[in-house]
Amino acid sequence: MIAGPTTRSSTNTTVSQLSLLWSKAVLSRMHKTGSKEIDSLLTSSSKKYSMEEVAYIKETVAALALAKEILEMQKHWRHKSVRHLNHTGSFSRSLANVATSWPCLLIEILSEASEVNFFQPKLVLNNIDILRKAISVDDSTIPASVYHDSLIWRIIALGANERCLPVLMVSSDSYYSYQAFWDFGFPDIFISRETFGWTLQEARLHMVSEYFSQTEWKVIDEVLGPNPRQLSEVYALKQRASKEIDCEDIVDAYLAYLQATVVNPAMESVLDILRKFSSDAHQGKIPENRMFFGAPWRQPPLAEKRRSSWAKIQLMDFVQSYANTEFGVNYLADDSLEILDDPAAVAMLEVGLLYAQRDPSFIRPVTHGIQRCLVRWLVHEKMQLSLEESIAFLWQRIFRGRSYRHLMKEVGYKY
Repeated sequence: MIAGPTTRSSTNTTVSQLSLLWSKAVLSRMHKTGSKEIDSLLTSSSKKYSMEEVAYIKETVAALALAKEILEMQKHWRHKSVRHLNHTGSFSRSLANVATSWPCLLIEILSEASEVNFFQPKLVLNNIDILRKAISVDDSTIPASVYHDSLIWRIIALGANERCLPVLMVSSDSYYSYQAFWDFGFPDIFISRETFGWTLQEARLHMVSEYFSQTEWKVIDEVLGPNPRQLSEVYALKQRASKEIDCEDIVDAYLAYLQATVVNPAMESVLDILRKFSSDAHQGKIPENRMFFGAPWRQPPLAEKRRSSWAKIQLMDFVQSYANTEFGVNYLADDSLEILDDPAAVAMLEVGLLYAQRDPSFIRPVTHGIQRCLVRWLVHEKMQLSLEESIAFLWQRIFRGRSYRHLMKEVGYKY
């Protein structure tokens, strides 16, 4: 259709009619909305509002309530479509957008409010990784992963096409540091900043004297380190335990919990990544410069049934060489970044067991507790090796084993 004066006038007429209908609906909603709700909103603040401001607030509350009601009606209309989507396992952008319309509307309103300096612009979304991994038990809603992707896509669209306030996603999942910008295609929007707990002085300030005694703190500091999440979980265990149980027993129990619920599942994920690396290497998906001569991972097995054993030996070899460096590798020590070519190192960074410290440039376990659990995992896996696997691991260590001791370089350190 060629846009001319007639089409422009008809469009303007349609917009004005919609605007008039919306105004009427808001006025009708204002009469239905109880005055107690709005009065409680006004009295909760110590600020005194003028008559004009009160009128604006009442209209805003009514408009928001009306918008939410309309969005809920749209969800109800698409109820059967959502069920069909879940049964067929297909994808619908329109259904995903309907599900995320309400949070995106609120973000857009907050962005407009921050534009006029109404408040300091910053929005924090905690634990958004739960949506990505959640499993739907009700077919009346779209899958949680679809909701997660749609929400992030629309936030990106707001930031790229409109004016959106900064959105900070707080998560313990390193997916948002290493993979999200590839999946969503916006490397400049996902700015990753990783923090891994307090310093010893900060932890002492926050936790000692109020939650732990000095003797308890010495044990916890030596075994677990000053990670806030782990400290809070140990304190919760201490609260539930009887007074006869020593702090050492509580810490041992927590280490066992950490091993079973965090480290072991994460190491299984690492093995899956290494198996995929082996498959990709034979399909030519791995760059040749990463499979350089002498690399311990240079020749993965052709037979698929042997890839699990190969991945396990590669991971054990890396953990053993990493332990030999006292769990501190300076990845910028010789300006080669060679350890970042190691698929085992990259996989452990991706699952969140290790982190790349920026200054000084060391790759370390996230906490002392994780470090101890890695050693326990290595010892346990060595004990579980069959004779054939033991010979293969020994051959790997002697002839093609990793050695990163030359990367233990630090200012003032001579090797």
